[in-house]
This record gives sequence, structure tokens and C-alpha cells, in this order.
Amino acid sequence: MTDWEDYDTVFLGYPIWNGDLPMAVYTFLEDHDWSGKTVIPFNTHGGSGQAGTVSSIRTACSCATVESGIAITGTTAQNDRQNTRQTVNAWLETMGFATQTGNAESSAVSGEAAGQFDLESGTVLLNSGYEMPILGLGTFRLSDSECENSVYHALLYGGRLIDTARIYGNEAAVGRAIRRAIDEGICTREEIFVTTKMWTSDFDNGDAAIDASLERLGLDYIDLMILHHSQPSNDVTAYQAMERAVEAGKLRSIGLSNYYTPEDFDRLVNATTIAPALLQNETHLYHQSVEMKEHIAQYGTVMESWFPLGGRGQTQILFNDPTVVSIAEAHDKTSAQIILRWHLQAGNIAIPGSSNPDHILENLSIYDFALTDAEMDRLTALDRNERFADY
Repeated sequence: MTDWEDYDTVFLGYPIWNGDLPMAVYTFLEDHDWSGKTVIPFNTHGGSGQAGTVSSIRTACSCATVESGIAITGTTAQNDRQNTRQTVNAWLETMGFATQTGNAESSAVSGEAAGQFDLESGTVLLNSGYEMPILGLGTFRLSDSECENSVYHALLYGGRLIDTARIYGNEAAVGRAIRRAIDEGICTREEIFVTTKMWTSDFDNGDAAIDASLERLGLDYIDLMILHHSQPSNDVTAYQAMERAVEAGKLRSIGLSNYYTPEDFDRLVNATTIAPALLQNETHLYHQSVEMKEHIAQYGTVMESWFPLGGRGQTQILFNDPTVVSIAEAHDKTSAQIILRWHLQAGNIAIPGSSNPDHILENLSIYDFALTDAEMDRLTALDRNERFADY
């Protein structure tokens, strides 16, 4: 390459062989001066993680900035080219690189950068290439009957995002409500985005845990599965099970919950292959997750808020905040609607929970108004970095 000095950024593509770089790549690294350059790896693999090869590149290119890059399993790249193309395009756009394609359908998807909220459609494009609704229903602490009724009414009122978890004990109720709504013609399975979570006691048996959730939900695939909590002793093993399930078509997207420091998040990311599509943390007006949102953006990972309204026992604290009350009065909206609208405009997916159909409808009815920049600034200024939960 005679004009090597003209390039500041180098995309380095290679297949991973037995967990290592091909010898030809090592030779290429040795033959060039990498001073001041940015290296972005991308590769296919047969099950080996990317972290080891990135470490080798950083060693060989010590005078360069080496990004984490992207890795896709070879069979996925061969057998699911459409979603692979969408994933790669979304990844490129998160880094500010425009993409082009001759496929009209792919162009429509790649035109939206991963992580960018579309408040018109009420969706966000995940780094996995799938669209996710940005407002839905959480089912934490809902009994079987409450959960089934709440999920049914959420779907009836136009909600399409449902969040549950193995530890909630209501996955089967979610499945029953979904089947009822589909049978009544309210929606189709393809329109619904179902999230569930793997509990920490299942981390050593992740493959079985995924199959068990699928069976309880009564679904052929789960739109998003996330690890419920950080657990350094075996969460990497659990995440790798989810990666295998993505390749098998059982899961479409995977992510994390309750990872509260960049170091903890990166610990898992650097040991695995698929970047988390989503991080679900306690996020609300008094704890706005600023540091983590800024950190995960580099991976195209989006933030989802649990306790978006403060959580049971704390909602009235946020509802009665003078700033929230005054803005609610200005828009003739409830405090809950103002807070949820703030989440969406701030770039947080929100999953408020409720067993009351009237409240579910209220929570979903926030697309007919918008907060001004000044109002957003006033609400953002309420951040105290104060969590309500201790888990």
C-alpha cells in the first residue's frame, strides 16, 4: 500500500482461527507503521471470542488506538445475510461511517443509526438490527392473574413491548395474554417485542434456562433476553449461552441488566462476541444513569429504564416534585405522562408497570405532545444520582 500515510483509520478484517489471528494478519501488522492510527477490527468466527485477537492487535500496534470492533459467527453471516448486513450497517453508523447498499430494504434499515430514537414510530433500532418499541409494560411484582390482565390490556391499547423475567414467576401469564390478543386479532406475534431475563441461579445452565423461558412463554423465539444481574463468577458463561441461542434463532437480541460501572460492563463485553443491544438499569429523574449511557453508546447499546417512575413506594416522590407538577400543568398532562415523555426524549426505553388498565392506557398515551428544550433541561437538572433500590 503506497499511500499508507494518508489513512488515519484502518478497518482490519479477518477470520478467527482457533481463537487467534491468521498468520497473514500478524505479518501485515509487523510490516506497517501504526503510529497515530485508529484500528477497527471486524471478523467472523466459529465460536471463539474476539477479545483475545483484539488484545493481540493492541500488543502489535501499541502506538495505535484499537477499538473493540465487531465479530459475527460465520454460520450467521452465511445463513442470515439480511440481518448480518443490518447489524454491520448499524454498527458502522454508530461510529459515524455512512453505509451504502444496493438493496432497498436494507437501505431503509441502515438509514437509521443504531440507538437513535424515532418518536414518530415509537421505536429504536438496536445494534442487533432489530427494531424495538421504546415504551411498554413492565410486569415486576404482578401476580399471574394481574400480569395476564395487564399484558392483554397493554396490547389492546397499542403497547407492543412487554418485559418479564424468570424470577417474576409470570412468564406463562405473559404468554397466555399474548396468545389471547393474537387470537382476537389485536396484533400479530411479529408486532410484539417480548423481553425476559435469565436469573443468576441459572447462569451455569444458560442453555436450559433459555429453553425453559421459551416453553413457559409458549413462543418460538424471544425478542430480547438479558442477564438479570452482574455476577462475575459466571455471567460470561451465561452470556455465551445467549450468544449460542442467537445463532440458533431462539433469541433475536441479547443484553444486560444491573451493570452499574463501565468497568463491570466492559469486563463482560471484552470476554464475549456480541455487543449487548441494551442495558436495563434503574433510571429515573433522580438517577439518570448519565455515566453508563455515555459509556455504552460506543457499542450502540441503548439504556432501558426500570423504575422509570421511581418504583412502587417512590412514585409519589417524583409525581409531586414541583418541577414535574408545573410542567404537567402546562401541558394538561399527568405527572406520570411528563416523566415518561422525558424518558423517551432523553433516549431511555421505559417500561412502567401497572395492574390498572386505566393507568396502562395513561402511560401509553404520551405521543400527542412534546416537551420543549427548556422543559427537558429543567427535568434533567433534577438528577441527584440517587437510587431508590439497593439491588
